[in-house]
Amino acid sequence: MRDLYIKNGQGFILVYSLVNQQSFQDIKPMRDQIIRVKRYERVPMILVGNKLDLEGEREVSAGEGKALADEWSCPFMETSAKNKGSVDELFAEIVRQMNYASAPRGDDQCCASCAIL
Repeated sequence: MRDLYIKNGQGFILVYSLVNQQSFQDIKPMRDQIIRVKRYERVPMILVGNKLDLEGEREVSAGEGKALADEWSCPFMETSAKNKGSVDELFAEIVRQMNYASAPRGDDQCCASCAIL
């Protein structure tokens, strides 16, 4: 069932808990599954550390999240769903990425009947 959702998805927000190291580890196979199902490395995706409001209980550093996002060539953000911190920015960014990914490239034709002169 998850493969079907992934196949039809246009963009992905991979969220882990800043206060749970295991959730950070669990996000890696999810990204691998997305790449496997989509058969493409450059899928619109954002890595998000959530629960920024629990800073005192942090188990995953911002540096760890940023390093993983750099490895995956995707943006990284930290948010607080509870306080609505950076949530609007997160959704704006994934929409921006999805729009960029679907825009025709200079050498790509958008359909069989188009001719770029």
